Amino acid sequence: MTPTPPRNLAAELAALDEKINALLPPRYQHCYETVSPTSMGSAGLIYGADGQIAWDRIWTSFCDLALAGGPPHRGRLLEPVSPDEVKAAPERQRMVIAEIDRAVGMTSGFRVLDGYEPGWVGVPCTSEAEASWLHLAVTAENVSIRRRGLVLQLPAGPAFRPEKEIKNLVVALAKTSHYWEGHLTDSQQSLGGEAACEAASPTEAAADPTAYEAAQAVIEGAFRASGLPSSSRRYVGWAGVETADEEEAGWLLRAMLVERVPVRREENSLFLPVPATRNPEPQARVAQAFIHIWNLRKTSSNRPAWRPSSRPR
Repeated sequence: MTPTPPRNLAAELAALDEKINALLPPRYQHCYETVSPTSMGSAGLIYGADGQIAWDRIWTSFCDLALAGGPPHRGRLLEPVSPDEVKAAPERQRMVIAEIDRAVGMTSGFRVLDGYEPGWVGVPCTSEAEASWLHLAVTAENVSIRRRGLVLQLPAGPAFRPEKEIKNLVVALAKTSHYWEGHLTDSQQSLGGEAACEAASPTEAAADPTAYEAAQAVIEGAFRASGLPSSSRRYVGWAGVETADEEEAGWLLRAMLVERVPVRREENSLFLPVPATRNPEPQARVAQAFIHIWNLRKTSSNRPAWRPSSRPR
C-alpha cells in the first residue's frame, strides 16, 4: 500500500485564503485584524417633509460586510412568513410591499416584483453573477433570501414594520449591492457560481418532512464529527453549531464561502443551510465542506484572528 503523503497545512491554508480573497472586495483581501465581527449599532429613521421615510438619507456609509467577517446586519434571522399569514391581511401586505418597493428603489435602484409565492417579493438582478454573489452576501446579513434565476426573493409579511423588518431587508440589500457595485473588481464580478444548496422554507420543509429530516441529519452528523456542540437556536432550513467565539465563527463563515455555501452566523453560532430535497448531493456537499474546513482549522497552529477595527463605520 502506498503511504499517504503528509499534509502541507501551510499550503492548504494559503490556497484557502486565496480562494476566499477571490470572492471579497479588495479592502478585505488578506485582512483579518482590521475587520471587527461586533456590531457598532444602527442608524435611526429620517423623515422627509411629506412625512414619509427618507430611505436615501439614512446611511452615508455601511458596516463591514458580514460575508467578509463583519457584523451581520441582524442579530437573528429575518425569517419567511407563511402564505396563510399573508392571505389573512391582504391590504396590509400591499402596504408593506409598496413601502419595500419605494425604499429599495431609493437606496439600491432595484425594482420590486411579485414574489414566487405569497410572503416573498422579487428583486431582479442584471446577471447570474450578481444574483449569485448577492444571494451569499444577503444570507450572511441574517436576512432570508431565495434565488430563482436572475430574481432574488426576499421575505415580506403584513406584520413587517418600517423601523424593524422593512429596514432590515432594505439595509441588507443596500449594503451588499453597494459593495457589489462599488468595491468588487470586474474580474471578481465574473466569478459567480451556483450556491451549493438553498435553505428550505417552512413551506418546503412541511411539504416533504422525510427529505428535510434526512438532510438535517446529514448536516448535524457533520457537527458531531467535528466535536462541536449544536446550537440551541432552532430555525427551519438551518442547522447551527457553537464555535469558540465570534472570531472563529467569522473565520469558518469566510472559509465556507469557497464552496458557495450560503452560511450565516449569530454571535458565535454558525448556521448551515438544510435543503428539502431527496437528492442527497447538496447536503453531502455542505457537510463534507464543513468537516474539511474544520479539520484544517483545528490542526493548524496558524489560526488568523480578528481584532477590533478602527475603520469608521
